[in-house]
Amino acid sequence: MPRGRDCAASSRKVAEVEDTLATGGQWERSYSQTMRCLVIEDDAETARYIRGGLEEAGYTAVVCRNGVEGLHLATNEHWDIVILDRMLPGGVDGLSIVTTLRQLGKQTPVLILSALASVDERVRGLRGGGDDYLTKPFVFAELLARVEALLRRTGVREDVPELRVADLHLDLRMRKVWRAGQPITLQPREFRLLEYLVRHQGQVVTRTMLLEAVWDLHFQPQTNVIDVQISRLRTKIDKDFAPPLLHTVRGAGYMVCAHD
Repeated sequence: MPRGRDCAASSRKVAEVEDTLATGGQWERSYSQTMRCLVIEDDAETARYIRGGLEEAGYTAVVCRNGVEGLHLATNEHWDIVILDRMLPGGVDGLSIVTTLRQLGKQTPVLILSALASVDERVRGLRGGGDDYLTKPFVFAELLARVEALLRRTGVREDVPELRVADLHLDLRMRKVWRAGQPITLQPREFRLLEYLVRHQGQVVTRTMLLEAVWDLHFQPQTNVIDVQISRLRTKIDKDFAPPLLHTVRGAGYMVCAHD
């Protein structure tokens, strides 16, 4: 896709963010689906194609395009499934990522996506720790079916119906929140933000992580979108309660925890 069209799309996305904040309106996208997919694919068009299809199917998809970043994300964050290419730039290939995951004891399902289509290469990928192997070119319907099969096989879908930290309770199925037994009304974006923070309770969550996971933005918008939403969320979950749960970690990001 030409660079000019990418820039125009980015500008439209910023405008959508600002319009939503200004009007308090709800985004069209559904937030009932909590499955998080990491897509490690260096070809920009293929990555956009996969991410777009996954998001249309209701998943949250984060894309990275080199092996080093892919290894960092795969090993340092929680993912319900990883889709990765065998051949990646950056000095770290797909098999190295899978091998490292398994050596660390992580059982995250991995779907290997590769143009290396020979039987020997497919066997190598599966024996190297991959759970499934899909060759390029592929049809997205088959990729999605394989993703769904892996999630069913590993039993991750809807495994965690609720999240808690101190007296804060999130019901992920009903999309409702209570603190100290009192219901708290959140907009869909606020719920998604709180869910992400609570899933990472006790960890520093950076602004980049929030932009990618909650807003699906892979660039820094020239707005204070995160600051505004964090402020709104803090007012709702902390203002009339103790102890405060949502903390700003200066120069790093944000953290949800029950201690100052």
